[in-house]
Amino acid sequence: MPTNRLEAFSDGVLAIIITIMVLELKVPEGHDFTDLVHTTGVGLLTYLLTFVYVGIYWNNHHHMFHLVRQVSGGVLWANLGLLFCLSLFPLTTAWIDDSRFEPTPVVIYGLNLLSAAIAYFVLQTVIIRQQGPASVLRRAVGADIKGKVSPVLYIAGILSAMLIDRSGRVGVGLALACFVAVAIMWVVPDRRIDRVVQERESHD
Repeated sequence: MPTNRLEAFSDGVLAIIITIMVLELKVPEGHDFTDLVHTTGVGLLTYLLTFVYVGIYWNNHHHMFHLVRQVSGGVLWANLGLLFCLSLFPLTTAWIDDSRFEPTPVVIYGLNLLSAAIAYFVLQTVIIRQQGPASVLRRAVGADIKGKVSPVLYIAGILSAMLIDRSGRVGVGLALACFVAVAIMWVVPDRRIDRVVQERESHD
């Protein structure tokens, strides 16, 4: 089965996720900049972080499927698993916003990020197995250092929010720093798949 329907469905779901998140933002109660900061400021920051994550997943998903010609049932279900994890982003983002970064919502947000990373890895692995020993995607992914470091940082952030200074803000601050670090790491352009796509196009 070709990939076009899977990609179109995935793009639609990600667009809806972003739309739901922006609708969760609170309209300022007044007309001054301070009203924006006090009413919407925290929400804008959490929205920005999660928007970046959704953008990262969309970008990587788009690039990955450049190297996929056909999809199996396993790929379809693995892709749905990823979309399920991503569809929870509006809920967990709204919770950390409404709670003003209380430890438990931050832990759940971190678990959501971790589950999405695992789901993406599962999707990538299913595709590589479908492609067989000469997998083009496997060659493009290479050592996948960022893919291995990301879960470590997520777990570090989750444990920080759970165990460090739960009555204060130190653990939550460390957790958020870990989550932001992963986002920054993935925002930096990754040319691995682009290089393989260009190689394939030059040989076609």
